[in-house]
Amino acid sequence: MDDIDRAILRELQVDGRIPYADLGPKVGLSPSAARLRLQRLIDTKAVQVVGVTDPMTMGQQTMALLGLRIDGDSRAVADELSRHDEVVYTVLTAGGFDLFAEVVCPQPRDLLDFINDVVRPVEGVVSVENFPYFAIHTHRFLWHVD
Repeated sequence: MDDIDRAILRELQVDGRIPYADLGPKVGLSPSAARLRLQRLIDTKAVQVVGVTDPMTMGQQTMALLGLRIDGDSRAVADELSRHDEVVYTVLTAGGFDLFAEVVCPQPRDLLDFINDVVRPVEGVVSVENFPYFAIHTHRFLWHVD
């Protein structure tokens, strides 16, 4: 990945739907060259272009990161939790928690019910810490590509 590839990625983080006619000049290429560059990044799986929904606009008012301590196979717990629509993603960790899960629910009561009725009963779950957060502004997933 060179400087132009990184410039393309920075522009896509600002506007994932930027037209090639605008993208090319911003990164020092023609529109067709920018299209070819981006297609190469996609073909080599260096980049994945996806739509990301905003949970707040989808009626999900309660969001939290759950920190789980697991006795046993953390991958099995991650797989089990990932089957539920409330779980946005799971990630295995090597820190104070064995697993993180981001969860979105319509209301705080739904989050409490999800933790108590779904997460805690999963075999291997020893403890769950709930880190609720408030999305006043839309999610932005930015990675430094410098």
